[in-house]
Amino acid sequence: MKFDFHKRIIPFLKETKVEMGKVTWPEKQTAIRYTAIVIGSSLAVAVFLGGLDFLFSFLINKFAI
Repeated sequence: MKFDFHKRIIPFLKETKVEMGKVTWPEKQTAIRYTAIVIGSSLAVAVFLGGLDFLFSFLINKFAI
């Protein structure tokens, strides 16, 4: 089994290296901009969902008890 693993992993890693060379990578500023957009969007969604959670918790505690 171990021998079979080595037979498969080496060609896989070589092919992966070739394919990674074909990728068109974004410029540094573009990557930074996209990263900032993802982080900002994630924070906005977190604040929105946190607000909904707070609101629903408040309403449930106000009317259920």
